[in-house]
Amino acid sequence: MGIWPQVSMNVPEGYSKCFGCGQDNPHGLKLKFAPEGQGVKAVFTPDERYQGWPGYLHGGIVGCLLDEAVGYAASSTGVRVVTAKLEIRLKRLTPINGPLTVTGYIVKKTRKVMRSAAVVSLADGTVVAEADATQFVVETTSIPGHER
Repeated sequence: MGIWPQVSMNVPEGYSKCFGCGQDNPHGLKLKFAPEGQGVKAVFTPDERYQGWPGYLHGGIVGCLLDEAVGYAASSTGVRVVTAKLEIRLKRLTPINGPLTVTGYIVKKTRKVMRSAAVVSLADGTVVAEADATQFVVETTSIPGHER
């Protein structure tokens, strides 16, 4: 197994360039997660900038939505994590130009590892993608820009 580089988890105050949630990233998704039941929820309407096959969302963008959701689920509990494993199940093609609901929630939490899950669904509730994540707990504090 390779050696992980030392990466600073000190996010600068006011940082807003994250591709998934940064409101100041001109190419980003600008996701805004809010508490929903025991987890978090965001609504995202993709357009042609994010398509793969004509009319359908690129699978990598679907993966990004799911990764953001599990990250926000963790940070909603006051924990900083890094995703170690993200297992994605693409259940069907995801059309663009219609709202998608992205939800994330905690499955299991220990002192060093968190397991989370996420779902992307269409407006009618049809699930288009799911994910399970294993995340390493870095510290127990909220992340600037990811607070609830």
